[in-house]
Amino acid sequence: MKNKIDFFIILANVERIKTMSDISVHNSNKADLDLNDFKLEVLADFKIAMESREASLLGRKEVLTGKAKFGIFGDGKELAQIALARNFQKGDFRSGYYRDQTIVLALGEVTLQQYYSQMYAHTDIEHEPQSGGRQMNCHYGTRYINPDGTWKNMVDLKVSTTDLSPTASQMPRSIGLGLASKFYRNNPLLQDLSQFSNNGNEVTFCTIGDASTSEGIFLEAINAAGVLQIPVVFSVWDDGHGISVPVELQTTKASISKALAGFQKQPYTNGLEIIKVNGWDYPALIRAYDKATKLAREQHIPVLVHVAELTQPQGHSTSGSHERYKSKERLEWEKEYDCNVQFEKWILENKIANEEELEKIKAEAKITVRDAKNEAWKAYITPLKEELNEVIALIDSVLSQNIFVNEINEIKNSLLSELDLYHHYMITAVKKIIRLFIHQPNAKVEDLKNWLTKQKDLNYDRYNSLLYTETFSSTAVQPVAPVYSEEKPVDGRIILRDNFDAILAKDNRVCIFGEDSGKIGGVNQGLEGLQAKYGEMRVFDTGIREATIMGKGVGMSIRGLRPIAEVQYLDYVVYGLMTLTDDLASLHYRTKGGQKAPIIIRTRGHRFEGIWHSGSPMGMLIHSLRGLVIAVPRNMTQAAGMYNTLLEAHDPALIVEPLMSYRKKELLPDNLGEFKTPIGIAEVLQEGIDVTLVTYGTCVSIAEEAILQLKQFGISVELIDIQTLLPFDLTGVIGKSIAKTNRVVFMDEDVSGGATGFMMQKVLDEQNAYFHLDAQPKTLSAKDHRPAYGSDGNYFSKPNVEDVFDTIYNLMREGNPTKFPELY
Repeated sequence: MKNKIDFFIILANVERIKTMSDISVHNSNKADLDLNDFKLEVLADFKIAMESREASLLGRKEVLTGKAKFGIFGDGKELAQIALARNFQKGDFRSGYYRDQTIVLALGEVTLQQYYSQMYAHTDIEHEPQSGGRQMNCHYGTRYINPDGTWKNMVDLKVSTTDLSPTASQMPRSIGLGLASKFYRNNPLLQDLSQFSNNGNEVTFCTIGDASTSEGIFLEAINAAGVLQIPVVFSVWDDGHGISVPVELQTTKASISKALAGFQKQPYTNGLEIIKVNGWDYPALIRAYDKATKLAREQHIPVLVHVAELTQPQGHSTSGSHERYKSKERLEWEKEYDCNVQFEKWILENKIANEEELEKIKAEAKITVRDAKNEAWKAYITPLKEELNEVIALIDSVLSQNIFVNEINEIKNSLLSELDLYHHYMITAVKKIIRLFIHQPNAKVEDLKNWLTKQKDLNYDRYNSLLYTETFSSTAVQPVAPVYSEEKPVDGRIILRDNFDAILAKDNRVCIFGEDSGKIGGVNQGLEGLQAKYGEMRVFDTGIREATIMGKGVGMSIRGLRPIAEVQYLDYVVYGLMTLTDDLASLHYRTKGGQKAPIIIRTRGHRFEGIWHSGSPMGMLIHSLRGLVIAVPRNMTQAAGMYNTLLEAHDPALIVEPLMSYRKKELLPDNLGEFKTPIGIAEVLQEGIDVTLVTYGTCVSIAEEAILQLKQFGISVELIDIQTLLPFDLTGVIGKSIAKTNRVVFMDEDVSGGATGFMMQKVLDEQNAYFHLDAQPKTLSAKDHRPAYGSDGNYFSKPNVEDVFDTIYNLMREGNPTKFPELY
């Protein structure tokens, strides 16, 4: 439609149109042309709805036949999603979930063949560009990152930020995506970043199922959107159930729009516009999304569109039938008020098309979808068959040796008899044959081994690659040492503050935000005076809502900004752990390098006296946040260098500043904003020959004091600060040290078996350091409870100087009890 206004004028008067089907497209009358264009657009929408529904129906069959492993579909949501897609422009963003297939099909961002390629887990991104086979069906994501690691021109794309399954997990990210539009519109320093925004005119469309609005992070994000006044249109798909649980047990007043009535924007207030519309009412849906998008795009008013009276014809997923929990009356209502049924009825009643025309569209949709499915399967299965043929040829070559003929034929026939075909079936068969020849070298078996080696690399690329970015990697940033022209001792917080000052002055993309980060400059004054200097769009306060603090950072960094999101204390990271582990940590991996979000999360912890704000749950974090850099500096100079390094790279990161170091004296470097701490490189702080002591963070100062005391007893300790837990000691500094000392102690403030267990595995297993040990490796960790309050509580809850001394002394005593007699 060349003139969108014409569509709405005709839609408003559609009941008066009686001769739509008789109008010729070649008629020169403008009004007639508009009427014909209107018909064409409506029928184009009908075609999309029919194809999307047929894709769902045929998709379920593919699961039931075993060709796909699982199916979750968007049937019953087609009409509302078409209305949404009509308002989606280049530069806009979708932050949705696994029911949005009609949106992406309507936008032309996913083809039907790609739709099925994802169902089959096709690992070739040419066929399955959404995730390279790493995500289940109906999880879509635009590849907005070029192969060289740079961003594509975002204003020319219709961007789907990649979907994820955990309920409401798309909500926090949507706040950052919307906030970026506000920043690009209102911060003149960002006007030159035209690759990322057209003056903040972009709308973020966030979609969610009604039952998922019961999640706390939904309400947290809605509150944040109302406060911030950002261009986000939230669509709630309400089909009356959350799997089997009815809405009456999910939502106050059994209606999310009623429950959120207090958020309704009034004159001279913030808040959200709230629109309720039935999901089977095509004209009402068109009007609702036109209104919602205009408010968001033009006035930056967030809108919640409650799309009620939807259906879910095939139930929640292929894992069960909805007939088990829906009444007969409900099932009959769903048949009648299926949005596609009602759409067809509306078209016929208003004489926009006749039954013959619609039946033709439905028949063509079935053929189109079937052909796309067949092409997707052919593209998926053909390389597997070629691989199987290669394996069978190699097996036959081994059979020609007339050794283990019966055994090999049994393995071969078993492989050929498999109903399904997977890479791992061939791997299993080849390995079984190779094992037969363990004591009989054979040239033909060597060919099998070579095939296996090649497959190892191929399958690593298919299933394990790209957890971290390979371009703009923080590990590739060259370290730069701090420079000191004079000895100027200052509080550690001053080094942080002045380094942030240098960062903000140098890079307009950087913004820093969190609880108390703005006006007062942080509870520890690491941002003192910076809001006054750089303004509220560079350094600003947020409410107490950690999931959306981190979600802001994720969304903003997707859009080309470089946010530093502050979480006030380490134990508060848990409030947003879902956003970090389910979304951020896997983002680069699950899109196979197609998307990334280089956010830095700033927090603090360790060595405080009491249960709260003083724990060190590093094991929990490193095991749930693979995909992030996790850095634990021992002082603020080291921390500042880490920020400088990470801002030159594109890895998402978590930096845990040592809580007790803000007021400790350190020398102020001259080259603030420029010196860079290496990532993934352990640092030898003190050399020694008897024992290697491995630690990080505030434990370094404990270790240093204990080492001085041990020196008095003739024990020489090599102290290593790992600096980052993820990545960990990439150059094998610790293993080389153990080769010299033959003894090792791993120490930190986490619970037993936490990060110390992780460090031990990395060193003894991956660096093969166990070859060099002359004594049992030791771990020294905190007690398995939160630290008790007070100085004594701290002393008896965490490793202290005496614990370090005794552990290392007793380790030496085992080897030489005469020189090191029992002490206590």
